[in-house]
Amino acid sequence: MTMTVESQGNLAVVVLTGRLDSTNAADTEAKIVSQIEAGRPRIVVDASQLEYLSSAGLRVFLVVAKRVKAAGGALALHSLTDHVREVFEISGFINVLTVCANREDALGRV
Repeated sequence: MTMTVESQGNLAVVVLTGRLDSTNAADTEAKIVSQIEAGRPRIVVDASQLEYLSSAGLRVFLVVAKRVKAAGGALALHSLTDHVREVFEISGFINVLTVCANREDALGRV
């Protein structure tokens, strides 16, 4: 998996590509949390290129959501692929986290 970050002020847009699973979840979590610690508690995750999400990947989003809330920020995900949306729906995360149709909507929610 690859991750790119576009940061601007107190906002970070994280673009995830590939598979988010137990092999890379801890590293991905650490990189996103480092954005929060660097003063960017508003996080938008672009999941348009995220092909696969495991339970370890779900945990990343829970940890990040808790960290942004504690820092007074917000988390929004957008453009979930069919597989990732299905995982979010089955797990109930679709009702817990902010999931938007596109980047513009996500930026408006954080």
